[in-house]
Amino acid sequence: MVEKLVQHTHCQICGKAIPIKETFCSQECRQKYQAMLKKRKMLVYIMYAAIFFMILILIISSMT
Repeated sequence: MVEKLVQHTHCQICGKAIPIKETFCSQECRQKYQAMLKKRKMLVYIMYAAIFFMILILIISSMT
């Protein structure tokens, strides 16, 4: 016999089945997600800074 599955979604961190209205299965997964976002944001800032300095070096070297 075929069982009907209850409508659900999955935790963005661990993949556990959770109710549709939820995003994470636990506070631990929520904290891991926040830490991941913080790291990702820092990497984006570092990348922008690196690009800025490369362009700055190219401008300075083309002036001389």
